[in-house]
Amino acid sequence: MTRAILIDDEPLAREVVKEYLEDYPEIEVVAECGDGFEGVKAIAQHQPDLIFLDIQMPKITGFEMLELVDSRPAVIFTSAFDEYAIKAFETHAVDYLLKPFAKARFKVAVDRWLEKQHLEETKQHVQSLMESSAAAPAYNERIVVKVGSTIKIIPSTDIIFLEAYDDYVKINTKDGTFLKNKTMQFFETNLDEKQFVRVHRSFIVQVPFITGLVPYEKESYKLILKTGDKLPVSKTGYTKLKKLLQI
Repeated sequence: MTRAILIDDEPLAREVVKEYLEDYPEIEVVAECGDGFEGVKAIAQHQPDLIFLDIQMPKITGFEMLELVDSRPAVIFTSAFDEYAIKAFETHAVDYLLKPFAKARFKVAVDRWLEKQHLEETKQHVQSLMESSAAAPAYNERIVVKVGSTIKIIPSTDIIFLEAYDDYVKINTKDGTFLKNKTMQFFETNLDEKQFVRVHRSFIVQVPFITGLVPYEKESYKLILKTGDKLPVSKTGYTKLKKLLQI
């Protein structure tokens, strides 16, 4: 809901704006003010998104009132005098409505502001998505290896487990075993942590291939995979498995 305040010393002028705003249920009039001092207090209290502001008012003008506002909302000026239009737009007003204004002209002003708001919200949403995307880990969905003179692309879903192998990592898949000149740390960081777990300093396993965890010697375990492979589990790996498998 958009919050709006009407600031005009003429009650009839405020009534006209309220009547026209009936076509905009998303805009709620939270306060009406008869002079600039009341306007300053109401803006501080309600923190409106938009104000409809007269210029020539008792005590202080609309322009003087804006100078007293700390957090300035969007402004649509409503005035019976056209000589203030240039100064109004210099204050970055949304629009300048010359009294008496028709409903169609009022609609142009409000629609202009709503469109600007929509564009700003869209911009903020896109920015938020970009920041979220930048903050989220970009996991590898495939691994590219070279087999002789052939390039093979391995989908991460085909990986059963990874094994440290001297300066390489051995990639055990449904279609065989492949070597990649990377570290285990690289794969631990770049594979989806919800799908892959490092159970030992020498082994990373894809969770769906795990079928069991059995005791092995004193305070140690072996991991049983669907393929029949049995892999050692370190104390750190066991803690990760318990958390991931909720056991």
